[in-house]
Amino acid sequence: IGPGGYQVGNFPPGWAEWNDRYRDTVRRYWRGDEGILPELAARLTASSDQFARTGRRPWASVNFITAHDGYTLHDLVSYNDRHNEANGEDNADGHQENYSTNYGVEGPTDDPDVIEIRERHKRSLLATLLLSQGTPMILAGDEMGRTQHGNNNAYCQDNEINWIDWEGLDEAGRDLFRFTARLIALRRRHPALRRDRFLFGESRSEDGVPDIVWHATDGTEKSDDHWQDPLARCLGVMINGKADPPLSRSGQPELDASFLIVLNAHHDVVPFTLPAPFKGGIWRRLVDTASPDDDEGDFECGETIEVEARALALFRWKTIR
Repeated sequence: IGPGGYQVGNFPPGWAEWNDRYRDTVRRYWRGDEGILPELAARLTASSDQFARTGRRPWASVNFITAHDGYTLHDLVSYNDRHNEANGEDNADGHQENYSTNYGVEGPTDDPDVIEIRERHKRSLLATLLLSQGTPMILAGDEMGRTQHGNNNAYCQDNEINWIDWEGLDEAGRDLFRFTARLIALRRRHPALRRDRFLFGESRSEDGVPDIVWHATDGTEKSDDHWQDPLARCLGVMINGKADPPLSRSGQPELDASFLIVLNAHHDVVPFTLPAPFKGGIWRRLVDTASPDDDEGDFECGETIEVEARALALFRWKTIR
C-alpha cells in the first residue's frame, strides 16, 4: 500500500513477498501459452531478477499458484470464465484474466478424459510449486481439490462456496492429498530443492558440473535458439546438490543428491533424452504427475523417455559403485 501500489521485489532485505509474477507465469506455462520458457526459468529459480539485485535470498520469493483471491487450484483447470453471480455484482467483480483452462467443458463433467487431464494439470502445478526455489505457499484446500464453483472473488460468501469440508473427501481428493504430502516430504528431505543462494550456473562442484544446467529435449544444454523458440514448451533443469551447497544451522555444508526436473506443457507427448552430467550413475524417477501411482523407475543416461502432455517428472541422480 502506498505510491505505485503493489511492486514485487521492492521491499528491503529481511522481508519476503508474495510473487504474483510467479503465479501468472506458471499458470500461463501449464496452460500451454507460447514463449514462456525464459520467464519460467526465472520463476523456477526464485526470481533472481526481482530479488537478487538488492542482496536478498531465494526465500524472499513467496511462490504461489493460488491465494484467497481468485480461483482455487481445482477451478483453475475447470473454468475459462468467472462465475461470481452469487456475489451480487452482476458477475462484474473479480479478476477477468485468470490464465485458466477448462479443457473443453465449463465446470463439472463426467467425461473421464477431461477429468484425467485436469487431475494431471493440478498435480503438475503443485509439483512445480514445491520443486521451485523460494518459499512455497499453498492455498488451504488445494491439496485436496476444493472448488468454489468458478467464483473467483468469494470474500463475501459465508457458505459452502468458501467453507472447507475436511471430512467429505472423495477418492480424487484423497489421492491429491497424498500426492501433495509426498511432495512436501521430498522437499523437506532435500536441501538442493530449497537453496539459500541463487542458482546462476556459475558455482561448480569438484567434478566441474555447474550448480544448475538447463536442457533441451535432446538432452543437450539449451542454446539461445532453444530459449527463443516460441513454440517450445518442454525443458529440463538439472540442480547439482554438491555445487555450493547450503549450510546447516551448525555451519556445515549440506551436500545433497542432484535432481533433474522435466516439464512438458505441450498438449501431446514429447520425447526427452536424459542428460549425462556425471559419470557412473543412473537417473531414478521419483515423481511423474502423469502416473502418480506408478512413477518410480531407473533410467540410463542417454535414454529417451516419453513425457506425457501437461506432465512433470522428477529424477534423482543415483551413483553406481
